[in-house]
Amino acid sequence: MSDQPAPLGSLLRAAPPDRLPEVAADHLRRHYSAESVEVLVPDLTSTRLQPLLAPGEPAGDRALRCFGSQRPDTSAGPAPARLYLPLSCWGERVGVLRLDLPAPPGAETTDRLAADADDLAVALRAARDTTDRYLREQRRARLTMAAELQWDLLPGRSLGDDRFLVAGQLEPAYDVHGDHFDWALDGDRLTVTVLNGHGDGMEAALLTAVAVNAMRNARRCGADIVEQAELASDAVHARYGGAAHAATLLLEIDLVSGGVSAVDAGSPHCLIARAGETEKVPLEQQLPLGMFGEAHYEIQRFSLEPGDRMLVVSDGVHAASPGGQSRYGESALLSALRRTRLQPATEAVGTVMRGLRDYHAGVEPEDDAVMVCLDWRR
Repeated sequence: MSDQPAPLGSLLRAAPPDRLPEVAADHLRRHYSAESVEVLVPDLTSTRLQPLLAPGEPAGDRALRCFGSQRPDTSAGPAPARLYLPLSCWGERVGVLRLDLPAPPGAETTDRLAADADDLAVALRAARDTTDRYLREQRRARLTMAAELQWDLLPGRSLGDDRFLVAGQLEPAYDVHGDHFDWALDGDRLTVTVLNGHGDGMEAALLTAVAVNAMRNARRCGADIVEQAELASDAVHARYGGAAHAATLLLEIDLVSGGVSAVDAGSPHCLIARAGETEKVPLEQQLPLGMFGEAHYEIQRFSLEPGDRMLVVSDGVHAASPGGQSRYGESALLSALRRTRLQPATEAVGTVMRGLRDYHAGVEPEDDAVMVCLDWRR
């Protein structure tokens, strides 16, 4: 093993975007004498990790624990020492790096490997728009056209730093229609939107695309969430004449004070988990985007406290009543949320969505669903 390995980041920046795993593996073999290297990426449900270098069976429990916890697993036994390092970029879980070393690494080597894993995560995240290789390996089935549009429209699946962590999940992953989430970080302000587009299939996806891009257009011009809602409502109404609309919740979180400004334009519900209790935020519902021309919206306000968890769920979550059961949001959702108490937001969304799938117990969902979970760490 050389004393001063070449920086992996510079090698990745010079590499073709579809060959990043091979470049990283070659670097790890040459400079750390790695006997085996694999780059693992999550499927669309974040329940399996698929190998990129030697496609085959999904990874095992150790890799999944590393992916979920976002902590390195260096509890290697005798040689070869198998390590699992999380691949994350700006709070988004990109995957896991697995490698076998001739002997358990020391602290300095582990730190260098963690830095290489960070470089690889950033490169993989940046390469998504220039190659289909990584997205293709994340799919276990073909997406519907509506789902293709919705996944391509997402900002990512999680985002965070030492102040917050936010994560979202769409269900059913391969056949989502009009449900969607979006977010953007600007200094100490985090904007989060959750949408439930009216209708089914491709028409719902196109409606959501119009609303999301209208809100982004306003936001990128410096508009507040009221102006974002009004521009999006005008855009949707101009296109559909009131025949279709997008139920939307717009939130703007002050990451310093915890103050939240909200525009409630429809059916998504906002809840706060605090000190072991979960309660719905009492917001006055206003008109869905696009229902009427020249609609006007008002801001409502509430506050987060340090350590709070805020959740936003579409009606495909809170109103789901498969087989005539009581609504998922009435009790089963709260039970699922209690199980997430010790999980980061990135794991919590998966736990709740698995609970929703179990609640359907083989009954086909009548609606698609979205959940966004925010932990305010302050």
